[in-house]
This record gives sequence, C-alpha cells and structure tokens, in this order.
Amino acid sequence: MPEENRPRRVAILIFDEVEVLDFCGPFEVFSVTGVMNPPQPFQVYTVAETLQPVIARNGLSVNPSYQLSDCPAPDILLIPGGLGTRREMHNADLIAWIRNQAVHTELVLSVCTGALLLAKAGLLDGLEATTHHGAIDLLREVAPRTRVSPEKRFIDNGKVLVSAGISAGIDMSLYVVARLLGESEALKTARYMEYDWKGIGG
Repeated sequence: MPEENRPRRVAILIFDEVEVLDFCGPFEVFSVTGVMNPPQPFQVYTVAETLQPVIARNGLSVNPSYQLSDCPAPDILLIPGGLGTRREMHNADLIAWIRNQAVHTELVLSVCTGALLLAKAGLLDGLEATTHHGAIDLLREVAPRTRVSPEKRFIDNGKVLVSAGISAGIDMSLYVVARLLGESEALKTARYMEYDWKGIGG
C-alpha cells in the first residue's frame, strides 16, 4: 500500500513493438479514475530501458517518462505485450528489473503477451495465467509450472493479475480499480470512458 495521502504509482513498461492498446488502454483507465472527483487515486507513468523514443506497433513513437534506472518505485507494475515481448523475454536486464520491482509492489499486472515476461521472471510459477489466444502454446512452453487458461479474459491470482489480448487489459484494469476503490468507482471510470463494462459480475 502507498503512504497515506499519496496516490498509488502505476508504472507501465514500454518497449519497441509493444502493442499500443495493451499499454494505452490501462493507461487511460488508471489516469482518468477519479478525474471528476480529485484528488485522483493513481499517478500513471511509462518506463523503458532508456529515455529514447519507443517505437510501438505500427510505428507509433512514444517518449517514456522514466528509464529503468530512475523509475519511481511503483505500487502497481503493468507489463503489456506485443511482438516485442519475443525479444524482451531474452533481455536479462529487463527481466531482472521486473523481478526486483515485483518484490515491493502491491500488484503486478500483465496484458496479452506481457505474461511471457512475467513467466521469464518466475512470477507465474504455481499460478494461473492467460495471454493472447495466438500465444497460448508459447506461454505453456515458457511457463511449464503455470496453469494456462486460454478461455479466461483475465485472472486474479491475488498479487499477480493477467489478462488475455489487447482490449482485455481495459477490463482487467477496471477490475483492479473496483478491487482497490470499489465497484462504483470503476463504473464511473467506465462511464467516463464510454466503455461498455458491466461491473465485476458482468
């Protein structure tokens, strides 16, 4: 939990060939939560290996707020997916950073093939996970000690939550808002976004 009167810090990792909606969807959810009733409960920022522009899927250029070496300690760490995860899952420095950050965070979230990076960091061992439908077999290969459930849109393991592909990250993020702040706050956020979310039971 963050210190009293401080918003929860939400760090969203980005890297070349990250899937745009994987990180922008959750960024939007956490950023606009409480926008109509400040102070807002989340401080959201991006982090990358360096401060060089990140080239996301389809050529979108994004300037990260922080680099790994100076990123403020997050309360919530979100790892998106995209084709870039196939490269980054072999990036020992990045995997070590994810593993080290996870020790101190309140929650660790993955969207889509971000689950591959969590698996490489050992964060899915003994847990249940899902990912994009096109990467289910790869997740099973990378995470042999994980129960893979391709039929689920997102999964709450307690500290570690994972979602299926792309737009599923929005549903998971709204669920996290509901879990931390109450379902009514999440419904307000979804309404502000004009996103068709029925609530935790919907």
